[in-house]
Amino acid sequence: MSLDVEKIRADFPILSTTVNGRPLVYLDNGASAQKPQVVIDAISRAYSGEYANVHRGLHHLSNLATENYERVRGIIARFLGAAHEDEVIFTSGSTEGINLVSYGWAAPRLQAGDEILLSVLEHHANIVPWHFLRERQGVVLRWVEPEPDGSLPAEKMLAAVGPRTRLIAVTHMSNVTGTVVDVGAIARGTDVPVLVDGSQAAVHMPVDLAALGCDFYCITGHKLYGPSGSGAIWISHERQAEMRPFLGGGDMIHEVTRDSVSYAAPPLRFEAGTPGIVNQIGLGVALEYMMGLGMANIAAYERELCDYAAQRLAGLNWLNIQGNAPGKGAIFSMSMSGAHAHDISTILDKRGIAVRAGTHCAMPLMQFYGLPATARASFAMYNTRSEVDALVHALEFCRELFA
Repeated sequence: MSLDVEKIRADFPILSTTVNGRPLVYLDNGASAQKPQVVIDAISRAYSGEYANVHRGLHHLSNLATENYERVRGIIARFLGAAHEDEVIFTSGSTEGINLVSYGWAAPRLQAGDEILLSVLEHHANIVPWHFLRERQGVVLRWVEPEPDGSLPAEKMLAAVGPRTRLIAVTHMSNVTGTVVDVGAIARGTDVPVLVDGSQAAVHMPVDLAALGCDFYCITGHKLYGPSGSGAIWISHERQAEMRPFLGGGDMIHEVTRDSVSYAAPPLRFEAGTPGIVNQIGLGVALEYMMGLGMANIAAYERELCDYAAQRLAGLNWLNIQGNAPGKGAIFSMSMSGAHAHDISTILDKRGIAVRAGTHCAMPLMQFYGLPATARASFAMYNTRSEVDALVHALEFCRELFA
């Protein structure tokens, strides 16, 4: 089955918008993806006719909301190929998920001099929580740089594992270069626990946790065509048993007295307070929408689009692309001599093309490339070859302005 991209585009109302008198070409999907009508409708329905707090009431609406909310745990497990629903912990996104691991698993286990292995490809969400441990507990951060083409061989990561390495925290796909990391080979090649930031990868390719063999895998809903403030982290039963709660409050307890507290079994142990009920319901609908299209079909279409974009952009010999690793995702970070990334983005916006400009929350990678910022075009399943052409024409216009 191949994707009917025009039909998919019709499912996303915002794609019919005009910007500065031109049809919107939305190429900022790496930051946040747009939402299909089924997700928008689900959010509206949840608030207008099905809303109540979850896990707390015996009345009809509470039971209905709880059923709709908890159903999403199974959807996420199916989407990720997880064997057990109770290994899925709801979060507000990948940032919260990684902080949960940092505080709940790493902080009580790591001592001064223990090492966390990171790649220079990481998003700040998979850097700053580990800096907390460096600042507060003397944990050492060890860094592995990518190859000149932006690739990150598994054997290079594994070669950096030392006797005091306690955790490997690595992205599945770089949000700057589109590099896809063989995280399965990393996880299978060591006994050190592996945390995978799946924020970018999960929307572009099938994920099979059973095959990957990692210990932690996080996703963020707003990149998955779902609502902001939704997401999850998968944590194996073995690692859950080693964790302390991150947040304290309602829903995560078994019993509270004046003198003691006992905690609920996971995953509720790690889900304190009233959650983002409607956000998570919307995420479940978004994932079902994607699975209905077929993740393999999405990946195949985006591969063709990525190859076409790479070919067209390669024809602009004055444009520098940061990272061209084989098998990369459809993400292109660009720089141009004499033009700041913010100028490029502003000029493209005048022509209706939305790209991201800045460091992309990846300052160590910007430092690796020796750049203050890049302009980034990141594609999704609803983008087309004609939009690639529009981007190329707009970049040519930009070049003329700075020639």
